[in-house]
Amino acid sequence: MTMPQDSRPLSELLSDALNQFSALIRTEIQLARTELTGKAAKAATGLAMMAGGLVVGIAAMVLIFMAVAEWLDDVIPEGFARLLSGLIAAAIAGGLAWSGLQRMRADELAPKRTIEQLQRDAAAAKEQVKS
Repeated sequence: MTMPQDSRPLSELLSDALNQFSALIRTEIQLARTELTGKAAKAATGLAMMAGGLVVGIAAMVLIFMAVAEWLDDVIPEGFARLLSGLIAAAIAGGLAWSGLQRMRADELAPKRTIEQLQRDAAAAKEQVKS
């Protein structure tokens, strides 16, 4: 398929191309800002909820593990009961911390739509240069 010939002078064509390119860059920057702002707000909300959960959870877990240690005290010696209760608490805390870290990975917070749009723009620009 052949492209129609443009009769405008080269300087006007270059000026038009630069104007379109700068408009594209401004649009992409605005998209990136918008997406990153949304991701940052989502991360902040998640962190606040985690902090609230930690405050309440710590108190609850202390009471629960004190009860577990008391219950185990009837079955095994007191020192071992407290040690076992503490090890169970440590395993649960480690699992929760690991899970939280996995949700905060950089690839989860990356501006995926902006990256995809930039890749499409680059492909379109290459196509325009070829024709």
